[in-house]
Amino acid sequence: MADRDTAMFLGYPFDKELFIQMWTEAPDPILTAMLNSGAMVQDSLIGNRISGDGNYYTIPFYNPLEGDPSNYNGMTDVNVTETTGTSQSGIVYGRSKGFMARDFQGELSGSDPMGHIARTVARYWARQRQRILIGILDGVFNTTDSGAFATEFKSTHILDTGASIGVTDANRLMTKSMGDHKQEYGMAIMHSIVAERLENLQVLEFWKQTMADGIQRPLPLASYNGLTVIIDDGVPVNGNEYTTYLFGNGVLRQANGRVDNPTGVERDEIKYGGIETLVTRLRETVHPNGFHYTIPATGWTESPTDAQLFDGDNWSVRFNPKAIALSKLITTESPII
Repeated sequence: MADRDTAMFLGYPFDKELFIQMWTEAPDPILTAMLNSGAMVQDSLIGNRISGDGNYYTIPFYNPLEGDPSNYNGMTDVNVTETTGTSQSGIVYGRSKGFMARDFQGELSGSDPMGHIARTVARYWARQRQRILIGILDGVFNTTDSGAFATEFKSTHILDTGASIGVTDANRLMTKSMGDHKQEYGMAIMHSIVAERLENLQVLEFWKQTMADGIQRPLPLASYNGLTVIIDDGVPVNGNEYTTYLFGNGVLRQANGRVDNPTGVERDEIKYGGIETLVTRLRETVHPNGFHYTIPATGWTESPTDAQLFDGDNWSVRFNPKAIALSKLITTESPII
């Protein structure tokens, strides 16, 4: 087999470094929307912790300063309150995927085959990140933690309206969960059925992207009462009950882990009479700030499975809920017939 760095793929020389650069730089409007809304931040502290071989990291934090001040009159002792803190832990997940040559046959009509392939791969992993994020959210809201913070979180950060989503429901939940800090919220993820209801109420407007040829195409992104809205039918749906997640500033912490060989190509002369395969790998973490991930006692390997990552038994609440700008809105919708 030819050297990986000079291999051929689909009849074209495969430059690994160029492909990785194109893959990582391919536009992802969903990730961009998350970052621009402030809901997701790329955390350099976590990044430094996982830049080696580690997959489980711990971040210490201090609780907000509290206590009444003393009267500064030259006679009264200063009221001293001891600072307190604890820590939260997160996990890096690793995933890999191989693509056979025929997966890209419809992509190679232009003059930039490497770019077409990179954009296809980037779109695939963008969808996977959204799926994993929604699964993690499902896990933290289904936490089996019975502590005081978890009990309060589930009481104040979940709202089940029992009716179709209304104009004021999201605002009501933001106030319920964060009070005078509700302005920290900046993003929501909702099902297309919920978005359609808000669109009919004329309070949601879809974004459009202008292509190189000047044609505009709609995006699965919208604006609603100052929130950036991501439309994703992967959110939990239970019968006619639809879940919408609301996010505040910095509540999602993202960092990339170490991957020594993020990609490679290989040709098999035997299988199916000869095939070419592109393999991609990534390691990253998307951590909801204020929550702690505990490694399960059994069945653990160096990367969590989806089931382990999404399991509420493995998540607990570490922050005071008033400091967690993450909430869950449940509405009852009538599917389009």
